[in-house]
Amino acid sequence: MAPRDRTLRSAAELVSAGLIASDAAQDATKVGERYAVAVTPDMAALMAGTGPADPIALQFLPDIRELDSRPGERADPIGDDAHSPVTGIVHRYPDRVLLKIVHVCPVYCRFCFRREMVGPKGRGGLDEAELAAALAYIAARPEIFEVILTGGDPFVLSARRTREVTRAIAAIPHVKVIRWHTRVPVVAPERVTAEFARALRAPGKAVYVAVHANHAREFTPAAGQALARLADAGIALVSQSVLLRGVNDNAATLADLMRAFLANRVKPYYLHHPDMAPGTAHFRLSIAEGQALMRALRGRLSGLAQPTYVLDIPGGEGKVPVGPGYLGEGDVTDWRGARHSYPPIPAKD
Repeated sequence: MAPRDRTLRSAAELVSAGLIASDAAQDATKVGERYAVAVTPDMAALMAGTGPADPIALQFLPDIRELDSRPGERADPIGDDAHSPVTGIVHRYPDRVLLKIVHVCPVYCRFCFRREMVGPKGRGGLDEAELAAALAYIAARPEIFEVILTGGDPFVLSARRTREVTRAIAAIPHVKVIRWHTRVPVVAPERVTAEFARALRAPGKAVYVAVHANHAREFTPAAGQALARLADAGIALVSQSVLLRGVNDNAATLADLMRAFLANRVKPYYLHHPDMAPGTAHFRLSIAEGQALMRALRGRLSGLAQPTYVLDIPGGEGKVPVGPGYLGEGDVTDWRGARHSYPPIPAKD
């Protein structure tokens, strides 16, 4: 058997761990030659004894359908490169930038929109000169209010390195918000130590961590403890999830997920419509299906637990909300689907 205390990265290791059948190893190897594979011990434990259709397994185990590219899919579906003025920076909106400091992750999601950029064969992390140039770009533009660290997963950095990066960004006076995007608290919670949580603090700045999870089962006791360490350190937590066929594409599962976030002091923030990344068609629902699910959530969950359903327009044109509408001409629709009259308000002269 493969050791259960280390990350599984090959078809042979996945077979040895009992996560895929031996007759699936050849296909898994083909996928692994194209896209990075990594399954942490915590995620391997969740999918043990389940099967390829399990919602955790679907997210992390290589699937031969990933080699089937469809029309409209793109290597860079949200146009990062088109909006990258210097290495490591994506400046798509006027008041905020992405800082992509690393291009590796503790796990590799099978639906990842940056799958062509991340992994051992992907783009490397920023070296000291590149990081200095990225920080200089931010410092020279007073309109930049928020810096969003992403990648890759920036929580793979050590506590020491995280502290250095946080302090360097916090030293830029016009940057008021520092946001980190990560899977680590859920998939590798042991990395979120008390020291690491303290390293994220930036006196005088607002620090947020956006935590990515797609199914309530991902909130293991260890994940809950990691999130508590962040929250207890004064870090504001918000969520991001992807709407995925077979994983969370029904109202009950989505409601459980949002409640799990909220119970762990993570405010539901974004539910992403899946991007047009190569080999991900089997995960995609229609936007109409997504809107129906969001309408179902409106009656099931309080406002605190409602994410915003968003679409990244292909090519880098930005993120837009695509949730259902409730107002008509002279009427309004409630969460059950019933319509009620509501008098139109005349426009001001």
